[in-house]
Amino acid sequence: MKFAQNIIDKTRPLVEKDGKRNLLYPLHNALETMAFVPDHTTHSGAHVRDAIDLKRTMVTVIFAMVPALLFGMWNIGRLHFTAIGEEAALMDSFLFGALKMLPMITVTYAAGLGVEIFFSWKRNHPVNEGFLVSGLLIPMIMPVDIPLWMVAVSTIFAVLIGKEVFGGTGMNLLNPALTARAFAFFAYPTWMSGDQVWINTKGGEVVDGYSGATALGDLATTVGQSMDSPATESVMAQFGTGGHYSFMNAFLGLIPGSIGETSAALILLGGLYLVFKGVGSWKIMLSFFVGGLAMAGIFNLFAVNEFMGLNPLHQLMLGGFMFGMVFMATDPVSAAQTETGKYIYGFLAGFFGIMIRVFNPAYPEGIMLAILFMNVMAPLIDYYVVEANVKRRAKRVVHA
Repeated sequence: MKFAQNIIDKTRPLVEKDGKRNLLYPLHNALETMAFVPDHTTHSGAHVRDAIDLKRTMVTVIFAMVPALLFGMWNIGRLHFTAIGEEAALMDSFLFGALKMLPMITVTYAAGLGVEIFFSWKRNHPVNEGFLVSGLLIPMIMPVDIPLWMVAVSTIFAVLIGKEVFGGTGMNLLNPALTARAFAFFAYPTWMSGDQVWINTKGGEVVDGYSGATALGDLATTVGQSMDSPATESVMAQFGTGGHYSFMNAFLGLIPGSIGETSAALILLGGLYLVFKGVGSWKIMLSFFVGGLAMAGIFNLFAVNEFMGLNPLHQLMLGGFMFGMVFMATDPVSAAQTETGKYIYGFLAGFFGIMIRVFNPAYPEGIMLAILFMNVMAPLIDYYVVEANVKRRAKRVVHA
C-alpha cells in the first residue's frame, strides 16, 4: 500500500488547481479517498472530530451486504444447474454465479461513477463516496440475465435524475438503487418480470415441469381462483413443509428471485451488523417489520384467496421485503430524519409494501414502490413531527 500511496502523493500536484492535469482532480481524489484515509480538514463552521466519516459508513454497509451477495452468486449457479437437470459442486455453482454477477457490478460502478465524476468536475468539488453502496445494491436487486446495457442505462438514470439533479450525495429525495430498479421495471418490463428472467437456463434443456417463476409470481396466479380449486391447491402445496417455497426455504433463500434478495437469514445478519455498528436505524427496521406483519395479518382475517391467506411471517420472508427493510428503507438520506418520524416512516413503508403486493397481482412485489412513495413522504412526516413537538413545547411554556 505504501507504493500506491507514493504514486498518489507524487501525482497530486499535477491534478490540483494549478496543475497541468487539473481536469483529472475528481478522479484522482475519488481513487485516493477510496483507498486511504483522506486528510481533508474543515475551514469553516463546526469542527467535529469523529472516527466515522462517510467512507467508513459506506464500507460498513458493504460489509453487511457481502454475505447476501456471496449467497446470491451461489444461488444463481444452483438454480441454473437445477433447471437444466445437472448436479454441480458448491464451487461450480458459485463460479457460475460470480461470472454473471461481477460484470453487472463492474458496469454499474463504471456508469454511476462516470456520472458522479462528471458532475464533480462541473461543480469543482471532490467525488463523494455515496455511490459505493448504490453501485453494489443495484446489481443485487436485478434479475440474473438482464442485459448489461440496461443495467448501465438504469444506473445513469438513477444517478442523474434521482440524485445529481437534487445536488448530489446527501441531497437526493429518492433512494438511487430503487430509482434504478423502478426505471428498469417500467422501461424494460419483459426483462424485469415474468417467469423467464429469474433463472439462467442457457446451456442445456430445461427439466420438464420446472418453473422459473418466483414464489410471489405463483401466489399471484391464485388471485381470482377458488381457494379449493385443484390449480390453487397445487400452487399452495409448494408453500407447505417440504415444498419448493416452504418457510424454511424462503428464510434461507433457496428460491428464485433478484440476485441478492432471497436469503432472509443473511439479510437479517447484515441488519444486525448495521445496528451493532450504529449505521442502520433499528427503529426503521423494527417498524417496517411490524407494518408488514400488521398488513399481512389483516389480510389473513379477510382472506378471499391464498395470497391473502398466506401465513404473515411466511409472507414477509418472500420477495424483497427483508432486503428492503434492511438496506433500502434505512437509507439515511431518503428516510425520515426525526426519531418519531422513523417509526411512522418504517411502519407505513412495510404496511403499504404488503398492500401493494397483494392488491396488485399484475405486480406482486410492492416493496420498491412502497419505499419510493415513503421517500417522497418522509419530509412531510418530519415536518409534522417537528410541528407537533413545537406545539407541545409552546404549551409547556404557557403552563409554566
